[in-house]
Order: sequence, then structure tokens, then C-alpha cells
Amino acid sequence: MPAEPVRWERLTWEQVAAIRDAGCDLCVLPVGATEQHGPHLPLEVDTLTAEAVALGASALTGVPVLPVLPYGCSLGHSTRWPGTISLRPETLAALLVQIAEWVRGAGFRRLVVLNAHVTNWAPLRCGLENIRHQWPDLRIGLRNVWDLSPAIHRRYHHDADNFHANEAETSLALHLRPQAVHLERALDEPDRSAGCCFSYRVDQESRTGTVGRPSAARPELGAELCAELVQAFAAFLDAARRERPPLEP
Repeated sequence: MPAEPVRWERLTWEQVAAIRDAGCDLCVLPVGATEQHGPHLPLEVDTLTAEAVALGASALTGVPVLPVLPYGCSLGHSTRWPGTISLRPETLAALLVQIAEWVRGAGFRRLVVLNAHVTNWAPLRCGLENIRHQWPDLRIGLRNVWDLSPAIHRRYHHDADNFHANEAETSLALHLRPQAVHLERALDEPDRSAGCCFSYRVDQESRTGTVGRPSAARPELGAELCAELVQAFAAFLDAARRERPPLEP
């Protein structure tokens, strides 16, 4: 039987201290979003993915997982489709800095951010820049779920470079939250932003909020992808626990 994931919010302060004192100075912050995912998927898709992968990897490694952030920078989804709740990029960056401050205060010196929403990346990267400047002793890393391995990258992008609510995301949702998926409502849409010179909001390039081929989604494909994501992130965490700065004596 696999071990249980280590969920930060379910620990007492003494248990957090025990993990730290036993030599684990690493924790994970999963970051998702609450945003439209076409007419067939729930608003929680990115949050669900970030948390599931982080907790799965925690069960394999024992690395504690902070409570998932369910809001991200989703401004590009506009208000055309109701349901999206977005932070401004500067707010998301500031949230990361403030969370890192308290992680460091608890005695942890390594923080990995696992991101599951494309336009969270730039704000999170800005937060990372501030963190490594303000606290040089805190090692901060940022990983996107779709970039955990070349094979995973291909799975996410095979039906659309600018994917959203596509086959990969829909298959994951069919595996993780099947009761919330309405596959009969899924409508395939091409990636109309391919080759464009400018960046456009989703409502300027998609009629339903979807980019890709969700009609091809299957729960078994989602189970396979989820297992790949968990294994790849667990391997990343194992490497992160051992890593030393390149010029450290």
C-alpha cells in the first residue's frame, strides 16, 4: 500500500517541527485556478490537477504539501463565460512571497511551486525573483505540470499548442472528478492563435472556451497521464532534496 500524503494543514505545529527536525527542509505549494474550462469541465480543473499531482508525489516522497491555492491569474479568460475568478498578476506574485516568508519562518529552506495554469507562470516567476533576492538562504523552484517531462509535454500539446480544456485536461478530469465532467457537451475547437503575432484573450480565439480536442478524452488516458505526472514530480522532489548550489564549497 502506498503511504499517505503529508498535508500541511492537517498537521499540528509539533508535527511540522518534527518533519523539519528530522531533516526534511522541503515543501510544495500547488497553485491552480478557478476559471472556465469550456462547457464540459468544472472550474476547478487546474486546482484539482495541481493538488492531485502534489499529493501523489508526497505519498511517494514524504515531502509535505501546503494547502493548494485555488485562485490564479486568469485575466485572459475575460468575463464572457461566468465562473472565472482571477487574481491580478501582482497579487499572485505577492501571495507567493508572503507564503514563502512563513515557510522560511517555520525553518524550511526549500520551496517548490507546482503550477497547473499557463498564465500563472509569469506572476509566479516574478514572485520567485523577489524571494531569491530577499532571502538568499531560501531555495525556490517553479515547475509547470505540463513540463515535468518531454513525454508529458507532448501529451498536453498534441492537439493544441495553446491548449485549454483539451484532451489531456479532460482525460485528467474524467479520472480525478468524473462526476463533474459533461463530455456530451464537449466541443472541439482549433488552436486559432497559432502563428499570431500578438497575444489574445481566450474569448478572442475560442467560441466555447475550449482549445483542442476534448472529444478524444478517456478516463483511462487520464489515469495514465496522472500516474506519469506523479512519478515525474516525485523524481523531481527527490532531486530537489539532494541538490546543492553549483558553487557551494
